[in-house]
Amino acid sequence: MKKTDIAMLVLIAGISMLSAFLIADNIPALKVSPKGAQVDTIEKISDTVEKPSEDTFNSKAINPTVETVIGQSSS
Repeated sequence: MKKTDIAMLVLIAGISMLSAFLIADNIPALKVSPKGAQVDTIEKISDTVEKPSEDTFNSKAINPTVETVIGQSSS
């Protein structure tokens, strides 16, 4: 390659990098606010366990872990 070809490649690369920097610098979504960001906080999680409701958990409640067959069993 000639010296002029290398110089042209360097010039094109430099112009490309400069234009990419200017385009990226003008995108508003990429700018960071100097004040910072407002972050919501959550309430402290309690480590106490409440007793379950007697209406739901009682001796007459349906046990979902027991297999129930409706009709005749095929096995």
